[in-house]
Amino acid sequence: MYAFVTGPLALIAFIVFFLGLGIQVFRFFRMTREKESLNVSFPKPRQKDVDALRPPEGVRKKVRLRGTVLEMEPFLAVMTTIFHLLLILTPILLLAHNLMIERAWGISPPSLAEGVTDVLTVGVMGFCIFFFLRRIFSARVRALSTAYDFLLLLIVFLPFLTGFIAYHQLFAYKTVILVHVLAGELMLICIPFTKLVHMIFFFLYRFFLPGEYSFVSGSRVWR
Repeated sequence: MYAFVTGPLALIAFIVFFLGLGIQVFRFFRMTREKESLNVSFPKPRQKDVDALRPPEGVRKKVRLRGTVLEMEPFLAVMTTIFHLLLILTPILLLAHNLMIERAWGISPPSLAEGVTDVLTVGVMGFCIFFFLRRIFSARVRALSTAYDFLLLLIVFLPFLTGFIAYHQLFAYKTVILVHVLAGELMLICIPFTKLVHMIFFFLYRFFLPGEYSFVSGSRVWR
């Protein structure tokens, strides 16, 4: 069973994951088009006039943040950012995962010390519990939450919980590690076809679509 789960089933999970992400990226470009450039020429203003009209840097930053989560809930914005960073980096930099990659493909990715990733794993689980409680006790968030949202949070939580239990060998190791691998594969398969797909759409929206939250001016618009 373990050989099947870590072999063919893992391969299927990765294929579904990458194929699903590819489909979502393809759909994004199908639903958008190149932004048309306006062929309108205006006289170039004098630099001193531009400088006179430009608001101070502090004012520009405040205007850009107005109405965003950074202004309204800065604590939540910081928490969410740290959570997503840990969620992505912890499994990538986990020594046990990278040793398996090295044995399978001869590639040796960079890894963190096991003690460090153990702390990061606890951090991810702590954030999951925080967001779970927030959905229950925050009236505004609870009104928008469904069983689907709690299920997705559980899918994210399980790989880290079972990985933590397996690392510390708190229960039957073979059973726990099997559940851990299955939970990780379930999460991989779910990412492209659930709300978890925002992990890729975040970058597509910020780099390709114009808007107040974009990192660049944006080269595409919705059809």
